Amino acid sequence: MTTETSTTTATGRAAASAAAGMFVVGTLTAVSGLIATYPVYGGQALRYALGAAVLLAAARLRGLGFVRLTPRELVLLSTLSLTGLVMFNVCLIEAATAAGPTLAGTVLGAAPVAMALLGPLFAGAARSAPSPRILASAFVVVAGATLATGLGSGNVPGLLWSLGALACEVCFSLLALPLLPKLGAIRVSAYSAALAVPFLLVIGLAVDGTAMLRTPTATEVLGLGYQAVVVTAVAFFLWYSALPHLGPDRAGLFAGMIPVGALVTSVVLGLGVPSFADVGGAAVVVVGILLGLAPRTGGRPPRRRPRAGGHILRSEEQARHQRIEDDARVRLHRPATAWHGRDGLPSDHHRGGTDHRSGRPQVP
Repeated sequence: MTTETSTTTATGRAAASAAAGMFVVGTLTAVSGLIATYPVYGGQALRYALGAAVLLAAARLRGLGFVRLTPRELVLLSTLSLTGLVMFNVCLIEAATAAGPTLAGTVLGAAPVAMALLGPLFAGAARSAPSPRILASAFVVVAGATLATGLGSGNVPGLLWSLGALACEVCFSLLALPLLPKLGAIRVSAYSAALAVPFLLVIGLAVDGTAMLRTPTATEVLGLGYQAVVVTAVAFFLWYSALPHLGPDRAGLFAGMIPVGALVTSVVLGLGVPSFADVGGAAVVVVGILLGLAPRTGGRPPRRRPRAGGHILRSEEQARHQRIEDDARVRLHRPATAWHGRDGLPSDHHRGGTDHRSGRPQVP
């Protein structure tokens, strides 16, 4: 298998992982009705506690032990958990309360553009601006997500809470980038979920008091279990596995799969029939993602590294062949008088031989 083929295969797997992860996150909307009457913050604390337990068990089965974090890494992980998990839920709940779920879903559809704009900075990329093709693809995905979600009337508080949810959604990905090389996808998912539990318990205690936790019904157990195992453990792992390979700009395109997941789940559960706008928006999202992932064709060839002597080479192998050709060319065209020894005399003087001017033998 060639390097190019291997890279293409790895990219395809990462794309499939990112698409599946965001699709699963989209199913959250449809199954949330199962826990609609359970205290919100206590329920989310239970969700993340169970999700963290599942992820830590998976890490143990794979032989991944606990990793000691530096103070900087601990701050990053805590900020990731507080923003990407806890505050995201708070903002989403408050936005839905103020203006309904439609406005929040529409604003979250801008996540691909935000990731495309900010991703290269967090990933340490050489360029400070996103690829024009990725940015164009992100806008296509946003258009499709907006069409699939629908534009609600909304209000200022709802808009502000929705923008907060968007910022938290971006933090969920970008703050993980410096942590993934050391911790890996499973441990970043597990540690962030575990850290979210005490945050949510504190908020729940302030909002609902001791009523934040109660014994769930059988239906609520099913809903909380689905959120913990599928939406948290599985989706987090899939997303964080794909993020380092795709990069935040291309991975951000798959945030458009969230409304697609919500649409498909609603149909499967018999919660409603999709409208033309729903189906059309989902199709536009898929087109935007494919546009962003399509390999570059034509155009200017990749920039090559300059080498000594003015030669432009693409690889070390070509550099080696070029040096061999250069040496052969020099030996072929160098005049005889140029072949001197270390003291400036002809090289055959050091071996003994004939003086070319007198015809006598030379003594070494």
